[in-house]
Amino acid sequence: MNHLQIVVLAAGHGTRMKSDLPKILHSLGGRPVLDYVLDLAHQMNSQDVVLVVSPSLKDIQTPFKHKTVVQHPAQGTGDAVKWALPHLSQKGHVLILFGDTPLIQKETLDRMLSLAEQQPETAVILLGMHPHDMQNYARLILSKDGSLEEVLEYKDLTPTQKEIPLCNSGVALVRGDLLSPLLSSLTPNNAAHEYYLTDLVKIARTKGYSCRVVEGEATEFMGINTRQDLARAEAVLQNRWRNHAMTKGVTLLDPSTTYLSYDTQFSYDIILHPFVAIGPGVVIEKGAEILPFCRLSNTHVGPQAVVGPFAHLRGGVYLHEKSEIGNFVEVKNSTFGSQAKAKHLSYIGDASIGAKTNIGAGTITCNYDGFNKSKTLIGEGVFIGSNSSLVAPLSIGDHAIVGAGSVVIEDVESRALALSRSNQTSFEKGADKFREKRQKRKDL
Repeated sequence: MNHLQIVVLAAGHGTRMKSDLPKILHSLGGRPVLDYVLDLAHQMNSQDVVLVVSPSLKDIQTPFKHKTVVQHPAQGTGDAVKWALPHLSQKGHVLILFGDTPLIQKETLDRMLSLAEQQPETAVILLGMHPHDMQNYARLILSKDGSLEEVLEYKDLTPTQKEIPLCNSGVALVRGDLLSPLLSSLTPNNAAHEYYLTDLVKIARTKGYSCRVVEGEATEFMGINTRQDLARAEAVLQNRWRNHAMTKGVTLLDPSTTYLSYDTQFSYDIILHPFVAIGPGVVIEKGAEILPFCRLSNTHVGPQAVVGPFAHLRGGVYLHEKSEIGNFVEVKNSTFGSQAKAKHLSYIGDASIGAKTNIGAGTITCNYDGFNKSKTLIGEGVFIGSNSSLVAPLSIGDHAIVGAGSVVIEDVESRALALSRSNQTSFEKGADKFREKRQKRKDL
């Protein structure tokens, strides 16, 4: 389409969410509900995007480019679009979306735009659907020729009209040259005393213009008004992402227990075991394997790397080829070189681990002193013995060895052996004497 402008209506707070946070800012698949709609708007190659919000969101910040206007007082969807008019031109078409409807796919909107190009005389095109539960949806009334004749809001339906199966999704495409004159004819003559955007159809028909409907899958138009809606929308997105991943060559051993995020990036020949949760900012390369009960966020997993089970990677982790992070290991803001390993019961934070370095069980990088976080730099081919505490800032050179149980507070040179232990004292038959003493105390 030569000239497309988009208006996103997002002025509703969502009282049924029972939350101080507006419904459009609740998290869905790793980002706010609203971001899906704004992302879609920019995928449509629109010239302008105008976001209409309530006064409480007048300073809203999003990662997308748009103009923001405040609707006050709130007097319905038609009134909301009026607030956007000063930022719209009369060229092309204006697409109207809703900030609480995050599941719409670009292909569905493309069919609306195609119809508008094929029938440029059409004033208004609405997206219709056949939901399983028709409650609360406006109904679309079609003429014998299939054109759209009228939209009836749910609050104004008679019992007979409630049986009409074709419902309105809310999405509308309006000719830019007609939007302002049609909006100026709106009146609040309805049960809610609001300016309904859907009345544009009746007004356009009265003025002699034709209107049309494009039908879409009902799940795409699920609005987020309750916590239950949010959970259902999450399930829809997860299934989309899981199917896409498997189509691209990712093995999900139990898809229903695998959770992805909106920006998860996969290569192919990857295996994800059950109960893996992937937060935002994760890239997983060819041949990697994520074992059960792992959580990853802001992490890059290199080719043929292995993670888990029960591992937690977060805050800027980069695993190079064939590196391994094992049982009950937490890694934060750290890099592991090729074939480096930390396979058991460790915390590695703010560290750089060289290629082929082995981190023993129970190792901790002591990166925080209560005020500042410091780096631990470990070279290639290093062996860190079990139960070692590495107190940052610290540097350990290539091929060095740190003995098990050491507390390392000074830099270790390349190929050096570092030991830090208290002398061991043994008492002959001391164990027997200890038990006897304890037993006597217990018997008192």
